[in-house]
Amino acid sequence: MVLDYVALVLLILVAVVIFYGIIVLHDIPYEIAERRRHPHQDAIHVAGWISLFTLHAIWPFLWIWATLYREDRGWGMGGAPATSADAGVNKRIAALEARIDELEQAGEQ
Repeated sequence: MVLDYVALVLLILVAVVIFYGIIVLHDIPYEIAERRRHPHQDAIHVAGWISLFTLHAIWPFLWIWATLYREDRGWGMGGAPATSADAGVNKRIAALEARIDELEQAGEQ
């Protein structure tokens, strides 16, 4: 008789832990987006709740969406931010282009 109650409590406990785990799992992309200060974090949060009803079919896409954005570099689709070394290289390129223009003009005369 006691084992029946122990089994019932264990069954209820396992069901609650699984239910809570699924709820926490759906929120991982939102937590990532919140940490990265993602501009679409509210949409990611709503889509996470919707993914609960679609059996997490869209959850991997939410993960990707949340991790694409970083506050320091944005979406990461552009070039790397300019550094002081780049400024020196840009000056040398401009000087070389000016020199090429001079040589082309001298060759035309």
